[in-house]
Amino acid sequence: MSRGTVTVDWNFVLILNNMKTITVIAFTLLTLNTMAAKKEISTQIIINASPEKVWTVLTDFDTYSDWNPFIKSIKGNVNVGNKINILIDGMKFKPEVLVYESNQEFKWIGNLLVKGLFDGEHRFQLIDNGDGTTTFIQSEKFNGILVNMLSKKLDNETIPGFEAMNLALKNRVESLN
Repeated sequence: MSRGTVTVDWNFVLILNNMKTITVIAFTLLTLNTMAAKKEISTQIIINASPEKVWTVLTDFDTYSDWNPFIKSIKGNVNVGNKINILIDGMKFKPEVLVYESNQEFKWIGNLLVKGLFDGEHRFQLIDNGDGTTTFIQSEKFNGILVNMLSKKLDNETIPGFEAMNLALKNRVESLN
């Protein structure tokens, strides 16, 4: 009985290995996607001023360090589609501006490292109450696999940060009236 030689098609082996790798990656991403959690936080305050006056202070980013206890700075060309630089509690990030409508709404979306890990859609909304006051709403929608793990931090630190900024904005705007 003679032994034959076995020929290996290495291209086929490489294709199988690549398919295996792609399958593992796809399965991992699907698993992470199903594990992704969501959380929304929202705060609001009534400011005794028109939306135009509130907007003027809110979008005067050069003065944030003078009055804003939560967001230390916003830099960059704040237009829809642009990335801006934001500093909050020593954390720097570069979200994309989604909405920038004068006297009404400013919204951006950012993420931690990669999309889907911990994403936040931050929103400032100004509602004219028709009586010389403005309801200022600051909210954020969080998505990603780290949301559940960071949920208590959001409740214990982010919500109070929003509230502190809201009150500081109110005090700043009303002192300029």
